[in-house]
Amino acid sequence: MDLVLNVADYYFFTPYVYPSSWPEDETLRQIIGLMVVTNLGAAVLYLGLGALSYFFIFDHKLKQHPQFLENQVQREIKYALWSLPWISLPTVALFFAEVRGYSKLYDRVDELPLGWSGLIFSMVSFLLFTDMCIYWIHRFLHHKLIYKYFHKPHHVWKIPTPFASHAFHPVDGFLQGLPYHIYPFLFPLHKVLYLVLYVFVNIWTVSIHDGDYRVPSLMEQIINGSAHHTDHHLFFDYNYGQYFTLWDRIGGSYRYPSALMGKGPHDHIKKLMAKGKLNSNSVNGNTNKKMVFMSRKSR
Repeated sequence: MDLVLNVADYYFFTPYVYPSSWPEDETLRQIIGLMVVTNLGAAVLYLGLGALSYFFIFDHKLKQHPQFLENQVQREIKYALWSLPWISLPTVALFFAEVRGYSKLYDRVDELPLGWSGLIFSMVSFLLFTDMCIYWIHRFLHHKLIYKYFHKPHHVWKIPTPFASHAFHPVDGFLQGLPYHIYPFLFPLHKVLYLVLYVFVNIWTVSIHDGDYRVPSLMEQIINGSAHHTDHHLFFDYNYGQYFTLWDRIGGSYRYPSALMGKGPHDHIKKLMAKGKLNSNSVNGNTNKKMVFMSRKSR
């Protein structure tokens, strides 16, 4: 994160915000700078990636599903933007420790004995480590004693849109993001690769909420994609993983996606249309009251 902070200092903070008498490595200045950069970066990534996915990938027909909430998109965005600043508080503490040199982040590939092979290995191990940690954190958040306090708000979105990707309770959001931040304190990781992976994580988080269930057939049993995660939102106790299905298989929580068996949300919408219970011209998710009543009664 020091790379980002240095750029912000060079182009913004130093010439326009802070007096020249305030050193760039001063503790309070670094904390303030990290707060600004973290909050602004999180909001830009969330809104930017969410908007691109929502307008170009997300199938808006899903908004006709009986379990799609009224004004859901606005509610997802509002909740996420409320939550992100709170998540940033403990996150900035970890970023500050990185900037102060307490992590194992490094600048040059030749600083490690393994060189480029070590760089590739760290990328793979980052994905495997964070996938394992998030599985168990996510499953822990489903425990009946804490679920309603922290994770339930995210499960309000039964048929999520890309904007649901970051619509977490702050404690939930921080805990599920924690593995990404603790990895460089445990294992060597190139600073640029860390930033690339950070962006990738945000892209992936948006993608598993985008309603695009297409996965190469050879990867259906391996990759935890949008179809898998949609079943998690719908059926609660399945598919806790982030990228892969490995830990769901080990933990006995794997469920083959309903959407890939012709039983997903799109298929449900088609059946309702065929029965004349859903207006095919409706795109805002608000069907007539009779339809909403019938759908609730059938659940």
